[in-house]
Amino acid sequence: MAQTLPSFLVILLTILGFSTVVESISRERVYLESQCRSAMYRDLCVQTLLPYVTKNTVPSPQRLAQISLASCLSKARVTQAYVNMLAKKMNQTGNTQDYQALEECVQQINNGVDQITKSFKELQQMGTDGDENFAWHESNVQSWVSTFLTDVTTCIDGIAGEIIGRREKAMIDARFLNMKQLASNSLMMIARFTTRYRASHGIKNP
Repeated sequence: MAQTLPSFLVILLTILGFSTVVESISRERVYLESQCRSAMYRDLCVQTLLPYVTKNTVPSPQRLAQISLASCLSKARVTQAYVNMLAKKMNQTGNTQDYQALEECVQQINNGVDQITKSFKELQQMGTDGDENFAWHESNVQSWVSTFLTDVTTCIDGIAGEIIGRREKAMIDARFLNMKQLASNSLMMIARFTTRYRASHGIKNP
């Protein structure tokens, strides 16, 4: 009995420790599920934000919107680099017609990254320079993120599988789909933040 007691205590402490972790993760997930309940892609929304929420750190609605948009920007930049790499590779082969088709997509994704970059900077300004400027910042952010979604859709619709190959087309499709989902979730998180901010500061809808 004396020999089994230490082992029992180790197992008990392990179980208790695991239960604490599970409880903590569960609370964080429940919180994010409430924040993401209006998102079109709720699982992705929770997955994107979960690493930034702990029992000691609960980001504000504005911070959650910033994290969501920053994740979209990060994915957009990675995709931008990938598409640029494919375009340069195709240019080296001397296939002018196919290169031009892909180059149009490159221009659109470059513009899209610029739109998201401006949106993120604008989102950071919201609420920092007076309530009278809030609606102006809000309109800019929503407009630029929406433009990003249009650019991404136009880009991927203009690329045919025979231009770059099925494997590359599938990879681009997956990357662009993920960007569109992140952008859609970001718009929801931004709307959630602006709605709460307006209510707490007595700002009327435009």
